[in-house]
Amino acid sequence: MTSPDAITAEILRQTAERGPAKSICPSEVARALEPDADRWRRLMGPIRAAAIRLARAGQLDILRKGKPASPDSEIRGVIRLRAPSGPSEA
Repeated sequence: MTSPDAITAEILRQTAERGPAKSICPSEVARALEPDADRWRRLMGPIRAAAIRLARAGQLDILRKGKPASPDSEIRGVIRLRAPSGPSEA
């Protein structure tokens, strides 16, 4: 099982690499951590949870339909992740 720390580190690595102008799909994080299709799909829930924690801490933007989504609201459907566009408060 992939640890929450490994998931968080991979999200931050990939979003920092792309910068605030580009986003990543959570499945890119899952595939980087677990190349096997059956295994990476199981990581999607923990990746979404980690993304919400990071967004609440100001370390990540969650996008829904290309627009920032509040981590405090119910986030359903397809999302993308990006490095924060403004200064971080964390």
